[in-house]
Amino acid sequence: MLKIIPCSLKEANEFIDNFHRHHGPVVGHKFSIAAVDEKGKVRGVAVAGRPVARLLDDGFTLEVTRLCTDGVRNGCSFLYGAIRRIAKDMGYKKVVTYTLITEPGSSLKAAGWKCVSKTKGGTWNRPKSKRIRIDKHPTVPKLRWEVIL
Repeated sequence: MLKIIPCSLKEANEFIDNFHRHHGPVVGHKFSIAAVDEKGKVRGVAVAGRPVARLLDDGFTLEVTRLCTDGVRNGCSFLYGAIRRIAKDMGYKKVVTYTLITEPGSSLKAAGWKCVSKTKGGTWNRPKSKRIRIDKHPTVPKLRWEVIL
């Protein structure tokens, strides 16, 4: 039996650092939540923030920038559902997130999200404009998921 509690970004990032398969901690957020078991042990976290894609950043769209569990059964769909409810209560109109093309999205489907597009993937590195970046994340195409609130 899981329940949702508030979580600081520092606490969420520590969990992400220990358990996320391919991404590290995030820099900022609007809010973070944790899923805890009946003993109060954190079993998963979700971090929600402004959309990374500037065209989606309209003030009414929220992005789940990280979601991570320790493998607890139904933890991901539980957290996606909680983010959806919280975002709606806060007045957001839409929530988006991305998965790797190789991930099935079962937890998102279970929480009522829809796959709406496929990105090209790629790097943030822009040597010609002197915006040098070192990619520490997968640069493969991703699937964008959303839920309208």
